[in-house]
Amino acid sequence: MNARRLDADLIRQTADRIRQRIAERFPEAGLMRVAGELCAVADTAGAMSTRLARPYWWLRAVTVFVVGGLAFGASPLFDLLQVGQAKPGDLFAAVQGVDSALQILGVLAAGLFFLVTFEDRLKRRRALRALHELRSIIHVIDMHQLTKDPSVSAAAARTASSPERDLSPLQLARYLDYCSELLSLSSKLAALYAQSLPDAVVTDAVSDLERLTANMSLKIWQKIVLIEQTMHRF
Repeated sequence: MNARRLDADLIRQTADRIRQRIAERFPEAGLMRVAGELCAVADTAGAMSTRLARPYWWLRAVTVFVVGGLAFGASPLFDLLQVGQAKPGDLFAAVQGVDSALQILGVLAAGLFFLVTFEDRLKRRRALRALHELRSIIHVIDMHQLTKDPSVSAAAARTASSPERDLSPLQLARYLDYCSELLSLSSKLAALYAQSLPDAVVTDAVSDLERLTANMSLKIWQKIVLIEQTMHRF
């Protein structure tokens, strides 16, 4: 185990352990299915983060081949840039040739920049797509704790649309704790992408997810503290 890097396999094992714990305490809860989805996402994140950390050699080979071909094909353009060798009567034609050559070189430079940065943009797009999926799961986890309000007792007056409140204070605290753990694991899965792909856009997206999960966990722990205070009163 490397103490300086996140291990995707260990994160996957932790996610599976939490899923088992939820299944043992709340076998009928939808949170168990969400934990199962997070395990599947952990498998995908581990495999994808490994691929993102490796160079795309086939793409680099294509880039080198294309760059070499463009460099060979553009060699006649450098002859047009030799204004000093032009005859006085051909000066106007030489200036026109230089202008055309510079425009072509500009287009070639833009094409080369596109090819050289294509690998980074391809990896970035794949990482952002995976982070978007992870963000959706984070919001699903938050939905599962949304109606778990410890300030409302199970004996309180109910309406036809009131959510079920059949959990004891201890069970409710455990349920909320599982939600917090799943949110924490989600942020660690997001951090795998930033670890494997040091891209500014990906890093910003990961930081945004980390802030999101931290704020959600803070709300959950406020509920847990309220439950503990209520239990201590009695």
